Amino acid sequence: MRWCARDTSPRRRLLPHPHPHDGRTTTTKLELATFAKLPDASPSTRGLPALFAKNSRRFRTSKSTEASPRPGVSTTPRTRALSLPLLLPFGPSLSPRSHPRERERERERERERERGRGRGSQSEPAPMGGDGGAAAAVRAEESVSGGVDVWSDAVSSHAPDHLLVMVHGILGSTADWQYAANEFVQQLPDDVIVHCSEKNTSMLTLDGVDVMGERLADEVLDVVSRRPELTRISFLAHSVGGLAARYAIAKLYRYPNSAADGNTKGTICGLEAINFITVATPHLGSRGNKQVPLLFGSAAMEKVACRVVHWIFRRTGRHLFLTDDDEEQPPLLQQMVEDHGDLYFISALRAFNRRVVYANADCDHIVGWRTSSIRRNTELPELAVSSSEKYPHIVHEEYSEEIDDDKCQDSITDCDMDILEEKMVTGLGRVPWEKVDVSFNSSITSFAAHSTIQVKYAFMNEGADVIQHIIDHFQL
Repeated sequence: MRWCARDTSPRRRLLPHPHPHDGRTTTTKLELATFAKLPDASPSTRGLPALFAKNSRRFRTSKSTEASPRPGVSTTPRTRALSLPLLLPFGPSLSPRSHPRERERERERERERERGRGRGSQSEPAPMGGDGGAAAAVRAEESVSGGVDVWSDAVSSHAPDHLLVMVHGILGSTADWQYAANEFVQQLPDDVIVHCSEKNTSMLTLDGVDVMGERLADEVLDVVSRRPELTRISFLAHSVGGLAARYAIAKLYRYPNSAADGNTKGTICGLEAINFITVATPHLGSRGNKQVPLLFGSAAMEKVACRVVHWIFRRTGRHLFLTDDDEEQPPLLQQMVEDHGDLYFISALRAFNRRVVYANADCDHIVGWRTSSIRRNTELPELAVSSSEKYPHIVHEEYSEEIDDDKCQDSITDCDMDILEEKMVTGLGRVPWEKVDVSFNSSITSFAAHSTIQVKYAFMNEGADVIQHIIDHFQL
């Protein structure tokens, strides 16, 4: 006889029972009522998360099976276990809507809402904490080509004309930027519409930085084509997403038609480029001493990682460790520090009014401080304890002026470090950067600083002051 443990917690009470007449499996009305009375989720996980997790599984029961007629075998009907959504901080709400009749009622309710508000049929209220009035104004809509558009209904007289594209990191999803997206549209309702990219979710981030950049560029073009009111564009990217964003803007860059129109820097897909912001992005790759702190600075471990990283992270791993040699070309990250062929990497960066890097100065075991802040070892500053109550984790800020080509060549000639890394530092130095150093050394979630800095999970909200710093310094 087989024995199996049953979870008796309130969310697992929907269990199969033998039918009294024909041995089929049923579910009692009492249990369905009990399940239906359960709250969907906390206020911070209703509405918008359902759109961010659109591929989540609905709960379902399998068809029952007849009891086995073989002697010596239990006659209790066998069923597959219920498949329930995982109750994560940004997971879908638990709601029994899988029945066709219930789905039809939901569609009818949605049509009624549409008649009253005149919005798209896919949009839903998206409360995410804070004051009820402000939170209720946040709405989200699934993009036709993927991704999630987030905006506020609390606009005064015009639709926002500034598009902010948020790009997640490796093995990520649109939910990774959920907190920041809500904060942006709540605090800047008249100015910003946020698009959380979805073209490179999960395992697709392992296809290579160039492939990710191509997908992102196509996605941005689709969003812009559907919103003719847009005039400005900005990017906010985390981790490897920052490299994909740099590749995408090189594809989207347009030379200025003439100096007469007042724009001598060019545009990004026809829009004025304003902010290009990366958070914990390995701009110099992951090759080199202490570029991946998880390897403890061991030269032997770093050498082994260079040889085996593609087994785990595939083509993206080759790009990060500069071991790619496609068509006998230099490593991709080296190509991305200058205009290369029909890809205008530096010209596209120069088109933005601001370029900002947020870097974890410590506790980030995935991306080192040097590579995320685009600095040499000798340029890393001494960290002081933050004295700001508003931004307790911001420990250092600086502005680096651009350097001319002659100084770039001198730096490469006189360098005593890895030649590839020096080429990338000097190449990216051709445009000015704002550099913001962050430290979670005294935080409870310091072990996960790489995710905490973007508030990837609701229970890791200690990075909220970093998001607030981004919003407060965001140029409109």
